[in-house]
This record gives sequence, structure tokens and C-alpha cells, in this order.
Amino acid sequence: MVKVNAGQLFVLVVLFEMGSAILVGLGNSVKQDAWIAILLGMAGGVLLFLVYHRLFQFYPDLPLTSYTQKIMGKLIGRCISFMYIIYFMYSASRVLRDFGELLTTTIYSHTPLFIMNTLMIITLIYGIQKGFEVLARTGELFFAIIYLLAIVGILLITFSGLIHLENLLPILENGWMPVIKLTLVQTVTFPFGEMIVFTMFLPLLNEPKKARSICIFGIVLSGINIAITSAINVTTLGGDLFARSPYPLLSTISKIEMADFIERLDIFFMLYLIIGGFFKIALYYYAAVAGIADIFKFEDHRRIGTPVGLLILFASVTIAANYTEHINEGLKVVTIYLHWPFQIIIPCLLLVIAFIRNRKIKTSQQKDSSSQV
Repeated sequence: MVKVNAGQLFVLVVLFEMGSAILVGLGNSVKQDAWIAILLGMAGGVLLFLVYHRLFQFYPDLPLTSYTQKIMGKLIGRCISFMYIIYFMYSASRVLRDFGELLTTTIYSHTPLFIMNTLMIITLIYGIQKGFEVLARTGELFFAIIYLLAIVGILLITFSGLIHLENLLPILENGWMPVIKLTLVQTVTFPFGEMIVFTMFLPLLNEPKKARSICIFGIVLSGINIAITSAINVTTLGGDLFARSPYPLLSTISKIEMADFIERLDIFFMLYLIIGGFFKIALYYYAAVAGIADIFKFEDHRRIGTPVGLLILFASVTIAANYTEHINEGLKVVTIYLHWPFQIIIPCLLLVIAFIRNRKIKTSQQKDSSSQV
């Protein structure tokens, strides 16, 4: 059976959580208070993960698609599992669309979206064919590259004199309500609630006792990184430009200019985009493949990797007519009608039922043992 160590799982959590969250203007509707909404979302994400982890403790050897059948019964459980597979595939297609839209609107303006997405999905299909262990080991290598890029980027932004801390003021200009509302409808579910995908991978950890601490540490680290990035974007661009920019980090990096020759460093942004996008899509993609293999009892997931990849590719270019529609759908529709049910409502319901079921089993076992005595 495939197994990964705690360090590899931690790296995958951070890469996945940061993924596309740093690219878009997360929390931009509250302007200079975006970093507060992100940190509140991170706290909510930790609480959600405790729900996922408690389910994992009840069924430590089973992925989400298996223990839903244990909890809800075979028929209802399979229906829920199948809906989660569709959800994972749809989420992968949305991130793939994010990746393609950014490249085609910036440096590859004359390249069709379909071509960019096809190139990425071919790479992803190859990665899925190699297996989860190879994906985890690759993540360890690129984790170091991403942090090196981040450190260099922060230093260049600082020494370029672009940071103006006064842009973070006034804090909570419109009070707490806009921040709390944004947290509930956006930052809890994206990206922190997306940890639901790791319910498919926790049984692969070779040290199950470390799952909670490793994943929570990964959520907190990625949350702090996203909040810092958001704060840097605000201090560089100002609250109004940050709110209007579709890709605030790209706008921030494009302003770097030092010694009349260090400029046009968009390549840093593009490198992160490719790495972060790859791992986020890959984990959703692999979760969908693993779920299908689990439900339909395929011994070799590689048989279904390519068809699932092609479905994700097709969905990525058909889910929206243009970029504006894609973003509006992602921020206003998906968060409420998909993320909330699949990340919050269903897992909490499963936990309550699992708790009741396991309590009844323990009670009956205690009665049997007492009667034998």
C-alpha cells in the first residue's frame, strides 16, 4: 500500500492551501482588512479540520469515500461518495481554469485557453500515473523552491521601497461585520475548508498519530503566508487598487525596480503559479481517481487516470464563458452551494452519526462483556 511520511504530508498541505489562494485577491472586498479575514478563515479552517480528523480517528484505515458507506449505509453512502468525486473533479477543473486564464491574459495572450490547459493536464496525467508517493517526493523538492522565491520576492519588494504601511490603515474602517461576513462566505471555505480533500489521503500516512499536528501546522503556516502576502499587496498597491486588481501579486511584483536593471520579474510569479497550480490540481485530481477506484473496486487506479483527466480538461473550458463569469461563479455561487455543503454541512452530519453509531457499539460491547462476567 502507498505510504507517505509526516514531512511529505505537511509539504503537500502547504502547497495545496497556498495553491491558487495567493494568486487571486483573496478577501479583496474588505480592502486593507483582507489579512484579518484570512486569519479568521484560517482559524475556522482549523476547526473544520478537527471534524475531518475525528472522522479519520473513527475509521483510520478508510478514505472518505469508504467511511461514508459505513456511516450512512451502502446506498446513501455511495451516493454521497460519488457526489464528492464530482466535487473533487469540478474543483480541479476550476483551479485548472484559473491557471489557464492567468497565463492567457498575461504572457500568452495569443494562445488559446484550451492549449494551455491541455499542456498542464498532460503533465498532471503523467504525475497521477506515477502515483501518490512520487507526487509527495516531488512536492518536497518544489517546497524549497517556492520558499526561496518567496524570500527573494519579499526582499526585492522591501528594498525597492514599495511598502507603505500607512496603506493598512484604518484597520476595521467599517467595523467587524464586513470582515466576519466575508470570512463565512469566502475565506473559511477557500482555501482552508478545501482540506476536505485530505480525508482521501490521511490513511496513507505512515504515522497516523501525527496527522492532526502536521495538518494543523500546515494550515496555520499557509494561512500566515497568505495573510502576509495580502498585507504586502495592500501596502504596495493601496486598498483600492488591491480590490480592483484581478491578480494583486502580479501587480505588486511588476512594480519591482532596483538599480535600473532589476525589473520585469514576472517570471517569479509565473514559476509560483505553475508549481502551486500543479499541486493543487494534482491533489484534487488524485482524490477523484482514488475515490472512483475505491467505489468501483479498481485495483489499479492508472486505468482511470487518463479518462478523469480528460473530463477535468473538458470541464475547465466549459464551466464559464469568460473570466469574469468564472470568477463571479467561484466567489458567489460555488462557496455557498458547493463548498458549504461538502466542506461543512455533510462532514459535520457524518461526524454526528458516526459518534452515535460508535457509542451504541461500545455500549453493546460493554453489556456483552458484563453479561459474560
